[in-house]
Order: sequence, then C-alpha cells, then structure tokens
Amino acid sequence: MRLLVVGGSGFLGGYVLREAAGRGHQILALARSPEAARAVAAHGARPLGGDLDDARHLDEVFAAARCEALVCLASLGHGHGPGIVAAAEDAGIPRAVFVSTTAVTTTIHPSTRQVRLTAEEQIRGCGLDWTILRPTMIYGAAGDRNLSRLLPLLCRAAALPVPATGGYVHQPVHVGDVADAVLATLQRPAAIGSLYNVAGPEPLPFAELLRVCARAVGSRTRFVPVPLAPLVTLARGYELLSRHPRIRPEQLRRLAEHKAFPIETAIRDLGYAPRSFTSGIGDEARLLGLAV
Repeated sequence: MRLLVVGGSGFLGGYVLREAAGRGHQILALARSPEAARAVAAHGARPLGGDLDDARHLDEVFAAARCEALVCLASLGHGHGPGIVAAAEDAGIPRAVFVSTTAVTTTIHPSTRQVRLTAEEQIRGCGLDWTILRPTMIYGAAGDRNLSRLLPLLCRAAALPVPATGGYVHQPVHVGDVADAVLATLQRPAAIGSLYNVAGPEPLPFAELLRVCARAVGSRTRFVPVPLAPLVTLARGYELLSRHPRIRPEQLRRLAEHKAFPIETAIRDLGYAPRSFTSGIGDEARLLGLAV
C-alpha cells in the first residue's frame, strides 16, 4: 500500500515507518526540515517537504503524493487537524488513520484537550474512511519522555520521592504495540468509522508500576511518598522559570486520575495483542543497557 505519513520523524513515527517498510509498504513522509527529512529517510520513507502551518502547500503535497492511505501521527493538539483532514479530502485519499490520545478523557482540562476533541469531531464528520486510535502513555525506548528518564534514575538513586497517588491506576502501552495497531488498522475494513483505545493489557497501580520498573534494572531504590499538592505547586513555579519544562503541573495532576481503558474492541477488530508491562519495560531496560 502506498502510504502518506504525517509525524513520521517523531518517537512513534520511527517505529511505524520501520514496521511499514518491513511489511512492504511504499511510504512517503512529510518533513518540515532537513533534520526531519533525514530521520524519515533513515526509517525507509521518501521525504516530502511540507509544513503543517502552510495549508495551501499542504494541499499540493498531499495531491502530488497520490497515496492510498494517510497515517497521521502528528499531535492533534496543535490545531493542525482541520488542515490535514481538508488536504486529504481534496487529494482524494480514501483511507486515513489518526492517532489521538486517551488524555482527552482527563477532567483537568488542559488547553490542548478541546483542540484535540474538536479535531476528533471533525474527523468523525469527514468524508474519509477514517479510524481514530487513542493510545495511553507510550513507552518502550529512549525518547519516550517518561520511563526512559525514570529507569536510569532508578539505577543511581538510593531513595526517590514519588507522588502519593493512592490507588489510581495506569495502563501504559509499548510503542511497538501502538505501531502494530496503526498498521493493522489499515488492513481491517471493520475498523472504518471507529475509535479504539490502544493500551497495555491491564491497569497497574502507580506504586506497582514503579516496582516493576525497579525490578527491570535491578534497583533497590526506596520510594518515598510525597503529597501531590506541593509537587504541583513546585511544578508551576518550574514551568514559569523554564523555557522548556520537562514536567508540567497537569502531568502530575493526572497521576491522581484513573487511567484504565477497555481494549476489547481493539482486540476483536484489529487483532490487537499488547505485551505485558513487565515484558515491555524489560525490553526497554535492555535497549537502554540497564537490564540486570
């Protein structure tokens, strides 16, 4: 299948491009910079110069690509959803898979939540044969923005303050499983017009998630629970002082939300079979050279 991929130079994008190339797809990937072009080319795609902020040029690029399907991995939280949908419709691309996020279900209402929900609503009403996938927190390799930071820390910290989140659960998903779901969706007519949660096989309490990570790297770190409210206050101050904060207050506040999502329909319609968190985090620890 001839695929047009948007967001191919990102963390998930690299996995999707490599897997798609391995399955024999012909891949064209939008690239807004020379660095992005080199990244997608390294993963087996032909780069196409284009910028999501330039709607007119985007129309031209999509039309010239002459692809059978669009795979949109770019965040829907930056307001580009309408332009991407319109360009795909104008280009006559029949099939489209959009990756959103389960974060749209949060009750915290970050600024990007409504942007994403509006984009999802437009996708639902468009003329494409669409599917929306909502992954949970994605992990699995360096660059995952979450656990790839935690694992090295566990190797050197004797004690680690962690937010006290009670019994709230989390259901992270391995990046390889998300990539499999994206590509499986393209082959499944039953997925047209549907939205799927893409999560790990079972939810875990935050404390258990930390213990599994520690075991993966042979850590004996002692976890010291800290009330969440002061941590959120500190994060607000850090956000004001840093131009590129590595953690934001809403990320901490979301630790006090249940993040368990049913995946039965994805299993049924997509043949989705996610690996356990123990297996996935063990794979990540090995990739990072941290496994015992």
